[in-house]
Amino acid sequence: MTRLTRVAATGTVLLALASPAAAFKVTVTPSALRQGDVAMIVVTGAASAPQMDGSVAGRPLFFFPYADGYAALIGIDLETKPGRVPWRIGFVDGGGAPRHASGRITVKSRSFPVQRLTLPKGMVDLSPDNERRAEAEAVRLHALYDTITSVRLWRGRFTPPIASHVKSEGFGSRRIINGKPRAPHSGVDFAAPAGTLVVASNGGRVALVAEHFFGGRLVALDHGEGLYTLYMHLERIDVTEGALVERGAIIGAVGSTGRATGPHLHWSALLRRARIDPDALLKLSAVD
Repeated sequence: MTRLTRVAATGTVLLALASPAAAFKVTVTPSALRQGDVAMIVVTGAASAPQMDGSVAGRPLFFFPYADGYAALIGIDLETKPGRVPWRIGFVDGGGAPRHASGRITVKSRSFPVQRLTLPKGMVDLSPDNERRAEAEAVRLHALYDTITSVRLWRGRFTPPIASHVKSEGFGSRRIINGKPRAPHSGVDFAAPAGTLVVASNGGRVALVAEHFFGGRLVALDHGEGLYTLYMHLERIDVTEGALVERGAIIGAVGSTGRATGPHLHWSALLRRARIDPDALLKLSAVD
């Protein structure tokens, strides 16, 4: 018989099985998240399981070996409604017995700033040709984010994309451009001089090199298991599509291409289409 105990304060679910050696533990850290946050779900005591399956709020989890079990990243989209979202995990242990656990994660509301911007009319009220171009570029990015590489390419801590003491800002900002509300800002901006080097925040594959109407010259890195980072408005690009890069590798330089009011880097991150705060990646504990 299995006894299920939930410890809500720590986000831990402990499954105490008939044999103490068969017990496993599921920990969500942190247990309470805000819109746009990133967390880890860790399953310990399950090293004998050949594989792990699970989901959070209907989004699949991709587990990798960790300690004496498995771990996976959780991403909370910046527009997720506050409340409690369900998670579940399941696996077959080394003895062939099915194991399951489930719980809920609290998602708290987050206060986002409002930005009022004034841009040239031609960059806001698009011509039919530019509108078609922007829509086609958005479709291409969405298709890219739906492509999930099963291999985890990132390792250890994430690093800021530029060596600058300038604080990143703007994630989730509700933007009003030329007096009209627009979609929330899904990344962070670093104000930096043109030519400032931009580096890969972690290991990955160069999934896209392009020049878009809004994002200008850009690079998208696929870090594996549905995690992507995007670097926009570059002055130049120093990598080619398909290349593998390590954390800290130079991928380009800060510019003001695309829809930009001045030199800066727009850095964004998506985890299986969830728009997450890239600064949250910098706070993750090191994972080998």
